Amino acid sequence: MNTETQQRNSVVLVHGINDTGQVFQTMATYLRKRGWSVYTLDLIPNNGDFGLEKLAQQVADYIADSFTAEQPLDIVGFSMGGIISRYYVQRLGGINRVQRFITISSPHKGTAIAYASLRPGCLQMRPNSTFLQDLNKDVAMLKQLNFTSVWTPYDLMIVPAHSSRLPLGTEVIVPSRLHPWMLTDSRCLAAVAEALSQTPINCIDPKKFVV
Repeated sequence: MNTETQQRNSVVLVHGINDTGQVFQTMATYLRKRGWSVYTLDLIPNNGDFGLEKLAQQVADYIADSFTAEQPLDIVGFSMGGIISRYYVQRLGGINRVQRFITISSPHKGTAIAYASLRPGCLQMRPNSTFLQDLNKDVAMLKQLNFTSVWTPYDLMIVPAHSSRLPLGTEVIVPSRLHPWMLTDSRCLAAVAEALSQTPINCIDPKKFVV
């Protein structure tokens, strides 16, 4: 491997509601061809029956089981997976090891679509939910890492679409016509690769984690 590849962090991809890690097949292939080590997990249940904090604990457990202690990582979260990943970063210690964090079409300020379900996870994704208010009150902590939000103004799952924005980090608008198309849109894939290539703000000595 070349030096550039050796310096790249492993990337964990976190899927959204009613999906599995398989939804990232195109993105995972795209990133692996460019030298990244990519990991996916299947959140159970994936339909909103569990609160998002419980699914975030699954992410925390997966990372603890899959990587050496405090090994620096990058995370990409799609849709609900972006909110789950935020909980991991902001509440479960992920801020101490995640260097680059990318969300794609995630309802940071909620989505009106969530009113269609009474499942716990969906209640938490409603606009102005207690869960989102809690995360957003100290969202500034994400300035400690490289944060990028990627979203489309045509999103019919995140309503309003600009709910996918956060007032910090880097914003990338990809005018994809459908919510799920974001994960295969070449412009979104390129934006993710670009964000993962940025020099991290919270630099960690990689030699510390050699095993």
